[in-house]
Amino acid sequence: MGRLFGTDGVRGLANSDLTAELVLDLSVAAAHVLADAGVFAGHRPLAVVGRDPRASGEFLEAAVVAGLASAGVDVVRVGVVPTPGVAFLTGAMEVDLGVMLSASHNAMPDNGIKFFARGGHKLPDTIEDAVEARMREPWQRPTGHAVGRVRDDAGAVDRYVSHLVGTLPHRIDGLRVVVDCANGAASFAAPDALRRAGAEVVAIHAAPDGWNINEACGSTHLESLQQAVVEHGAHAGIAHDGDADRCLAVDHEGRVVDGDQLLAILALALRDSGALVDDTVVGTVMANLGFRQAMTHSGVSVVETAVGDRYVLEAMKAGGYTLGGEQSGHVIMLDHATTGDGLLTALHVLARVAATQRPLADLAAVMVRLPQVLVNVPDVDKSRVDDPALVSAVRSAETELGGTGRVLLRPSGTEPLVRVMVEAPTEGQARSVADQLADVVRSVLR
Repeated sequence: MGRLFGTDGVRGLANSDLTAELVLDLSVAAAHVLADAGVFAGHRPLAVVGRDPRASGEFLEAAVVAGLASAGVDVVRVGVVPTPGVAFLTGAMEVDLGVMLSASHNAMPDNGIKFFARGGHKLPDTIEDAVEARMREPWQRPTGHAVGRVRDDAGAVDRYVSHLVGTLPHRIDGLRVVVDCANGAASFAAPDALRRAGAEVVAIHAAPDGWNINEACGSTHLESLQQAVVEHGAHAGIAHDGDADRCLAVDHEGRVVDGDQLLAILALALRDSGALVDDTVVGTVMANLGFRQAMTHSGVSVVETAVGDRYVLEAMKAGGYTLGGEQSGHVIMLDHATTGDGLLTALHVLARVAATQRPLADLAAVMVRLPQVLVNVPDVDKSRVDDPALVSAVRSAETELGGTGRVLLRPSGTEPLVRVMVEAPTEGQARSVADQLADVVRSVLR
C-alpha cells in the first residue's frame, strides 16, 4: 500500500476510497499524535472544522467531529468556508488543529481531508506519516467530562473576509469584477470580500447545491467566465476552484491570466513597495519559462521547488521569502496567509490594477508565455516514472528541443495519473513532443 497522504492531504472517491470510517480514524490518530507531541499540554485541546459544499462533506464532517470529540478534543464547526479560511481561523482562534474537508478542483464525487497545525500551517510529511502509522491503534478512550464538546461558530467566515479586506494596500473602488465561485466554498465569501473592498461584483456559479461544485465552472473551466466578463464589460474576471485556494483571472477582453502571470504581477508590486524579501519569488518546476525570463529581466530571483504549495511554503519559510506560487493559481502571500489563498490573491491583483490605473492585460504582459502543453496520462503506474525506457524518451525529447524549450514528466500528487509537460518555441512543436511522450508513458507504464 502506498502512502495515504498525497501532496495536499488525503483524497479519493467519497464513501468508497474516502469513507466515514477512514476520516474518523485519521482524526483520532491526528489527535493522538499531536497530544504525544505536547501540543495539548496544559490545556483542553480545541479544533476547528470546515468543509466545502459537497454533499459528501456533510457525513464526512460528522465523522471528523465524532473522531476528534471521542479523543477528547473540543470542536468548533465553521461550516462551508474556503480552505485558506480554515488555515486563517486555526491561527486567529489559537486552536490546536484545523481540519478541512474538500477535494479542491476535483469532480463532485471526490472528497478529501487535510489538517492544519497550530498557527494554520499544513502538517509536515513526518507528522502525516506518524498519523498514518497510528491509525486504528488500541487506545484508552476518555469518558465523562473528558470527552470533547462541539459547537458552531456562525461568524467565523465573516471574520475571515474582514481579515482579507484588511490586508489591502489599496481599495478597488470603481472596478467591475465578475467572480466565478465554482459553486464551491467561496460562493459567499468571495463576492462579499470583493464588494467590501469596493468592487462592483457580478457573481456566477455561486449557488452550490451539494452536487454542482466544479461542474463546467471555476478555475478549471474558464469559458463561462470569459463570456461573462465581455458581456458585462467588466475590468476583470476572477475564477476560484472548489475550495478557493486557487485563483486564475481573465482580462477585460476575455483572455486568460494564469497563475504565473498573477505571481509576476504581485512580485513586481511587492518589489516596488520594498516588501519582496531579497527581491526573490518562489515558484515550481511547472512555472512557464516566460515567467523565469520576465523575473530575470526585472531583477527578481526565482527559487524553484517541486509541485505543491506545501513545498513552495517550505522554501519560503526556509529562505524567509514573502511570495511564492504555482501556475495553477496557488499563490502564497506569507505576510498575510499561511497557505495558498485564492481570495487574497484576487484582491491584491485587483488592488494593483486600481493603484496603477493599468488594465489587467497590461500588467500581465510583463511576461510572454512560452507555448506550453500539458498532457495528463491516466490509468498508469505513476510510481515507475524512472523506468529506463521512459527516461530515454525524455532525453531524446530534450535533445530535439535543444536550449529552446524543456520537458517535465512527473506523477500527480493528488490523482492516479502522470503529467507530461512540454515547452517549445511553437505550440505545434510542444504538442507534437508532448503527444509522443504521452504515448511512451502509456506503453511503458500500463
